[in-house]
Amino acid sequence: MPMEYKVVELREGLIGGKMSGGKLEKVLNDHASEGWVLKAITAVEVKGRIGPGGVEGVLVTFERSR
Repeated sequence: MPMEYKVVELREGLIGGKMSGGKLEKVLNDHASEGWVLKAITAVEVKGRIGPGGVEGVLVTFERSR
């Protein structure tokens, strides 16, 4: 069965203030309700839209059968 993948970028500004376990849990549960299964969470420095530098963030990778 072919698989499809989805990568979601989460950073402080995208999930409203400080990143917390509760906010990450909501993202995971929302995607799980659509059939996505968590594959990996990777910590990254995400470049901001304005100015130099970046902010701490995570890439959340999901997979599901097509």
